[in-house]
Amino acid sequence: MENYTNNPGERLDLPSPAVALSGKTLGGASYEVTGSVMQTVSLTLSPNTELFAEPGSLSWMDSKVEMETNMGGGGLMGALGRTFTGESIFVVRYRTSQANAKVTFSSEFPGKIIPINLNGGQAIIAQKDTLLVADKSITMSIAFHKKLGAGLFGGEGFLLQKFEGPGTVFTSLDGEIVELTLAVGETLKVDTGHIAMFEPSVSFDIQTVKGIKNILFGGEGLFFAHLTGPGRVWLQTMPMSKLAGALKKYFPAPSGGGG
Repeated sequence: MENYTNNPGERLDLPSPAVALSGKTLGGASYEVTGSVMQTVSLTLSPNTELFAEPGSLSWMDSKVEMETNMGGGGLMGALGRTFTGESIFVVRYRTSQANAKVTFSSEFPGKIIPINLNGGQAIIAQKDTLLVADKSITMSIAFHKKLGAGLFGGEGFLLQKFEGPGTVFTSLDGEIVELTLAVGETLKVDTGHIAMFEPSVSFDIQTVKGIKNILFGGEGLFFAHLTGPGRVWLQTMPMSKLAGALKKYFPAPSGGGG
């Protein structure tokens, strides 16, 4: 039984969250992912390791860690490209000149923090605003989709994030994560908000929901994402956009003509 209090005059000791996952990034930083619903990832840096993260991702760090905010790799064009995928124009770099420097990042939303190890030339495509923290060797860029329908109606926009190795990237995904493997030519129809990540071998397209009654009364909107194999896809069970829509009906209506 967990004890969240203490007797008067005694020391208060609260239980630490359980460690869900631990390991080492390809860049050499040790890490622990703790918690079950609202997770954090704590990384231990040495003088030969460096990380980058989105502004606002940091939760806490010790005094050994140095941080520097800049436009990251790719210069101005790389920074502008990140804005199209929902990220900041800036990135924050974390490094140290000492041993055992600890820095911790956390999710903004209930879900899972997933570490992904990528070899050189290996890549993963993810929804926008997915990056939590990554090795400095990870390249983050725009993933273009050639089909116009995907750009106009795909929920995730014409541009998705592409992470390319070598290195480890930690992604922050919403709710629980379901992994599926699609065979060659096999197609999965998905509400766009539930798409978390997929391998570059999977093709992505948007098609209109068939049937006027489905469109008007089905509650799923006008379009489905079509993911076609071969390759793996990762789906998230509680997209932030869907939760926001569910909560919206409980918000008070704006008064007056201000909107």
